[in-house]
Amino acid sequence: MYGELVPVGGGDPIPLLEQRLRLGRREGCDIVLRYANISSHHGLLEIDEGYWFIKDLNSSNGIKVNGRRIMPGTRKRLDPGDKVTFAKHEFEMAYEPHKLGAVGTPPQDEQLDQVFGQTLLQRAGLDKNRKRS
Repeated sequence: MYGELVPVGGGDPIPLLEQRLRLGRREGCDIVLRYANISSHHGLLEIDEGYWFIKDLNSSNGIKVNGRRIMPGTRKRLDPGDKVTFAKHEFEMAYEPHKLGAVGTPPQDEQLDQVFGQTLLQRAGLDKNRKRS
C-alpha cells in the first residue's frame, strides 16, 4: 500500500494500492467516488520521486489542494497531511514519502510553471470557451 485518502469528517479511508490511480465516478476508475458532482474521470493520482501528485483531468467541479483550486491539466504535489477536495468531497493525504523512495528536496509542481501563461479567467477555471495551454 502506498498511502491512504482519509475522508475529512469521517468514513473509511481509501487505500492507495497502485502508484498511478485514476479517480472518478465511472466504474472503470481505480478509485470510484459515486457522487453526482464527481466527473466520470475527475483526476489522476501518481507517485513521482516518492511524492503523490494530483492532476485535474478537466473535471466539471474541479480539484482543490488545501483550499486552492488547481488548474486543469497540471500536476500539484500532495504532501502528507494536505487536504485534497474533489468537487465538495474532502480527503486528507496520509503517506510517508521516505517509504516511497523520496530523498532530498521534494519535486516541484507544474502548477507554478504555467500560471503566467494563462488569463485570470483560465486560472479560475471560468473560461470554458478558450483553449487551455
